[in-house]
Amino acid sequence: MQDIVSAIVSGDAAPEDFAALALPASYRAVTLHKSETDLFTGLAGRDKDPRKSVHLDEVPVPELGPGEALVAVMASSVNYNTVWSSVFEPLPTFDFLTRYGARSPLARRHDLPYHVIGSDLASVVLRTGPGVNAWKPGDEVVAHCLSVELESPDGHGDTMLDPEQRIWGYETNFGGLADLALVRANQLMPKPAHLTWEEAGTPGLVASTAYRQLVSRNGAGMKQGDNVLIWGASGGVGAFATQFALAGGANPVCVVSSEKKAEICRAMGAEAVIDRSAEGYKFWKDEHEQDPREWKRFGKRIRELTGGEDVDNRYLWMSLKRIVGSHFANYREAWEANRLIAKGRIHPTLSRTYALEETGQALYDVHRNLHLGKVGVLALAPREGLGVRDRELREKHLTAINRFRVPVPPAG
Repeated sequence: MQDIVSAIVSGDAAPEDFAALALPASYRAVTLHKSETDLFTGLAGRDKDPRKSVHLDEVPVPELGPGEALVAVMASSVNYNTVWSSVFEPLPTFDFLTRYGARSPLARRHDLPYHVIGSDLASVVLRTGPGVNAWKPGDEVVAHCLSVELESPDGHGDTMLDPEQRIWGYETNFGGLADLALVRANQLMPKPAHLTWEEAGTPGLVASTAYRQLVSRNGAGMKQGDNVLIWGASGGVGAFATQFALAGGANPVCVVSSEKKAEICRAMGAEAVIDRSAEGYKFWKDEHEQDPREWKRFGKRIRELTGGEDVDNRYLWMSLKRIVGSHFANYREAWEANRLIAKGRIHPTLSRTYALEETGQALYDVHRNLHLGKVGVLALAPREGLGVRDRELREKHLTAINRFRVPVPPAG
């Protein structure tokens, strides 16, 4: 594996050099074990500890199939779906792998007694399978997490509607929290040249999701002057939603849970910020009953910040409002979100980086909401700060890139 790392870090290896590199028989991967899916039985969700369920194992390199790429992972990140995987909620992900494995002989590769998790990466292509023409060994890439079959006509208008679409690293095996990963070629996008590996490895899932929900015609179709209520506006999806709203001329109304998170929203350029902790909102009387008076008080506060305009979606029929949801984005939407990041119009939200062997702690910190923005995980990258190819663009946007880089205390 060291030859692979050396070729990547040098920055001057040619495609034929990467193609000539010998592949290892195995690699390090963050895994869950099928034999441990009852580990947290009887515990409340908050009490489940990912540090007890994730393992750093040496696993065999998977077979490369048609339309796929084997990539060397320099960095990855933690998403909430990774947290759900690690605490086996709402169900063990091995159920997904079993169903997928029954689909075809090639899909059977994914049905294993271990699950390599992770739905983001920044990486370098090592090998491509038959039918891959757009990418070659040595290409520096990031990946979005939609793995799609495209054998049904339903998926050709919008791949999110394909009946066989899956979230890679969650509903498939061989995910991004590892030294190597197996991805479909149509998951790959060019790595933004001004970002480090760990910065580039964080936006994929959350930025694409925010783009589809707000900007895409498949989502809200946001336009200039719109008021956009963003709950958790300094978090993974929320921070990108805030940036997309600002870049598109809309007015984000940012809802957060602390003054530090409110400061981050203001630093991004948001003017309408609600710190629900400081303003004492208690939306639930108990675990079963909401308090309508608090929601009315919240609505009044929003109107104070928007000049009397309302973003309330309670009255769907008479106000001709609608609910639009999405758990990710299609390739076009992910590509456009990545294009804006590559141009320096939208910036990563990385606050802290962990080593691959510290992934359990990273998952724990996200599970307990001890983080800001996104947290990254170094895989093959030997240290932070590597991978920058366009230093001029980086210097131009360095302040914005470092916006989320604030000290986050580790869990006790």
